[in-house]
Amino acid sequence: MTQHTYVRYDTTFLSQGTRCAAWRYRPDGVQNPPIVVLAHGFGAFRELRLDAYASRFARAGYAALVFDYRSWGASEGEPRRVLDIGAQHADWRAAVAYARSLDGVDTSRVVGWGSSFGGGHVLNLAAHDHDLAAAIVQVPHVTGPASAFAQSPKLVARLAAAALRDQVGSWFGRPPYRVRSIGKPGEIAMMTSPGAYDLVMKMAGDKSEQLLAENDVAARIALRVPLYSPGRNAPDITAPTLVQLARKDDVTPFAKALKVAHRIPNGEVLDYDCSHFEPYLDPHFEQIVSDQINFLERHVPLSP
Repeated sequence: MTQHTYVRYDTTFLSQGTRCAAWRYRPDGVQNPPIVVLAHGFGAFRELRLDAYASRFARAGYAALVFDYRSWGASEGEPRRVLDIGAQHADWRAAVAYARSLDGVDTSRVVGWGSSFGGGHVLNLAAHDHDLAAAIVQVPHVTGPASAFAQSPKLVARLAAAALRDQVGSWFGRPPYRVRSIGKPGEIAMMTSPGAYDLVMKMAGDKSEQLLAENDVAARIALRVPLYSPGRNAPDITAPTLVQLARKDDVTPFAKALKVAHRIPNGEVLDYDCSHFEPYLDPHFEQIVSDQINFLERHVPLSP
């Protein structure tokens, strides 16, 4: 397999008037390559290993666009870290529209790539945008109730109380009341799976201080996650779709995700002996990203 060199540019695009920060990857020596658009999961920013995936795609000859959602990471948007599902859907549509406006790429062959909560967003996108060339979803959020109630009843109750406090406060113009996005078992956080906090810190690497500073979210999202089930739209997806699942996943439970994945008409399902955050890290990352590149080469080849 040819390994290409590539250049990464900083760029931005507008989503409903707010500027989103992005990286654009351009492989050398490839004319009009397909382009993969990537964004992260719940409360995460692009430095948490999305560069690892995008650089591998670029070395394989694919262009890539990696972006931060509004109010996260390097993107603009106030107040910070209020997770609005509808706004993130709009950010995805804006990112894909921006990719389709670029010179030097095959704008008719755009691929959506999402992980975890962002994987749910890509399923939603693919169900409505039938011009996508393909979709890749890694440990995707598929059903709200299964994810929301995978936590202990005590934690669910505490998150609900925090969410109500935040929601009511927002109606009176108060600043967001926040909870941690990722925490250790026993803490009040949206995700508290055993070992998850340490894995995410490892993903952050030298960005761990930024992660710690931004490891919170407006608590009102806890009222919305149970209502967000993008897997319901699986039968409407027409693009070839790679679904990669973790058999030990207790953030997006494996059995529910597998059932949804089999409802995608052109879906391909692969599963791995790991937990929710391990696909981003060795030893699992290499196999998972290699499977993604293999999928791209079969369904969105460099020379169609």
